[in-house]
Amino acid sequence: MSEPMIVCRGVWKIFGPDAVRMLETHDRSLSRAETEARTGHIIAVKDASFRVAKGECFVVMGLSGSGKSTLVRCLTRLIEPTDGKIMISGQDVTRMSRRALLTLRRNKVAMVFQHFGLFPHRKVLENISYGLEVRGVGLKDRLAKAAKILDLVGLGGWGDRYPRELSGGMQQRVGLARALAVDPEILIFDEPFSALDPLIRRDMQNELLELQNRLQKTLVFITHDFPEAIRMGDRIAIMKDGEIVQTGTSEDIVANPADSYVADFTEDVPRYKVLSAGTVMRPTALSDPGTAPVRSSDRIDSLINRLADADSALPVVDDGGAVVGEIDASIVMKAMQTTPGPALADGADCAKAEGPGGRQTGSTMIGQSAAKQSTGASIPTPKRQIRLR
Repeated sequence: MSEPMIVCRGVWKIFGPDAVRMLETHDRSLSRAETEARTGHIIAVKDASFRVAKGECFVVMGLSGSGKSTLVRCLTRLIEPTDGKIMISGQDVTRMSRRALLTLRRNKVAMVFQHFGLFPHRKVLENISYGLEVRGVGLKDRLAKAAKILDLVGLGGWGDRYPRELSGGMQQRVGLARALAVDPEILIFDEPFSALDPLIRRDMQNELLELQNRLQKTLVFITHDFPEAIRMGDRIAIMKDGEIVQTGTSEDIVANPADSYVADFTEDVPRYKVLSAGTVMRPTALSDPGTAPVRSSDRIDSLINRLADADSALPVVDDGGAVVGEIDASIVMKAMQTTPGPALADGADCAKAEGPGGRQTGSTMIGQSAAKQSTGASIPTPKRQIRLR
């Protein structure tokens, strides 16, 4: 992973009459409900730590009231954090002056909200160019830039319309175009598609993924919808009661949910669309990969037809071409069970690895437990590279 664009360490946000003093004197191990009952203060964000690499899409998800929107607003101090450190491009946001903070918001970071926030009295091009206007860019130049961005989001020719003349999906595209017009390094999305109809929502997800492949911005994306998190995110942080309870790739989280709260999110996820061959393979004595091996990073859904036609198990190879296991149709059928976590592996051991921020993530490898007992050999955990589209 490249150098982090965003680093959060021990970020707290507490609402109440004397939040700083309360944090200094109160037992930090108490839950949100216990703290509110004893002190009258509400913990919105509790000791949150994570990193976001340059060009990564980092998803923050959780139920309503989990603290996800408060957390991302702390990144640019739209909400002042009570404690902790926030670094953006190596600069300490918590120590920035008001002038430096305005520069950060105007030039480096842009936000796209659930409610589009378009000016109803301004035409589409004028809405898109608003950030450039605040910067002091001349009228001709900013409208030219706005027209170029409008084409980028697929709304060429709509620049002279008012927001009321556009559908919900088109208005959200305008909101996205307004954020892109200032050419920020970081884009923060606060449930941007949740108010849209399902088909339009999926179109917007595809649009954003296509733009991200072209522009390679750093994205922080908030959602309460786990399938959307899987689709959009390189990594996912799941929040509950202001605290990050698990961070990892979609495969990490689906294979090994940290607790029942996380497991509830993953319960209805089609696992064969998330898990890779390297996660579910079993050990093998094969050393020759043959002519058409399976890569450990291949998703199970891409292998179904091959395995259905195969008379025997297929070898699985790592990035270097070395055989690390094998997979057959029976393994895939077990992996398609709806039961989350270790139960998916039918008694297999779970190889745990420490994820970002010191949280535990892991993978479940089907069929390995018995093989370990019989051979005494440890099974290497392949590097997992998965991105659901």
